[in-house]
Amino acid sequence: MERDQHNRQSIRLKDYDYTAAGGYFVTICVHGHENTLGEVVDGEMVLSACGRIVAEAWVDVAAHFANAHVDASVVMPNHTHAIIMIEDPDADDCRGAVPAPVVACGTGQVAPVNAEAQGEEVRAGEPRPYDGRPTLGQIVGYYKYQTTKHINAHLGTPGAPFWQRNYHEHIIRNEGELTKVREYIDNNPLKWEFDRENPAVLALR
Repeated sequence: MERDQHNRQSIRLKDYDYTAAGGYFVTICVHGHENTLGEVVDGEMVLSACGRIVAEAWVDVAAHFANAHVDASVVMPNHTHAIIMIEDPDADDCRGAVPAPVVACGTGQVAPVNAEAQGEEVRAGEPRPYDGRPTLGQIVGYYKYQTTKHINAHLGTPGAPFWQRNYHEHIIRNEGELTKVREYIDNNPLKWEFDRENPAVLALR
């Protein structure tokens, strides 16, 4: 599972509808892969002040987007993972439901996504609540905008980039895959020693 989730060579489906109801596994990395969000101690993540901002911001997704919420998330020293659920806004009550099966992204691998092409809301003005059909890129863009704003305010670095420009996404195809991604998120701190985003691992490559 881990190899697929970190494969940066896969090609994203050009015609896939990223407003479609379903589950999406998202990875966002800190600019320069710096360990700004905290550290892993004895298999548990200890968040820094910036890490707490990143963790708490996932909750705000549901408040901003009427038909989206975060099912599970984890903050690591230099990246964060989340399962973003996009629901059908016409359904009576689907919040928290298992996502409907969706078309896999290629072979089910992670794909790099251009943030601007997906309509990220990274701009000078404050994004307004969105009650339409947001793309996955708009949801991630809102998240990156909010966390960058609050982190820069905390650090006193207005306008500084905090995240890498792109993000990585994997379309969750069925309930079994959803379970595996949830387990991956839960166990991520335990496997930090071997994580490809760990600077110590990168230095050995």
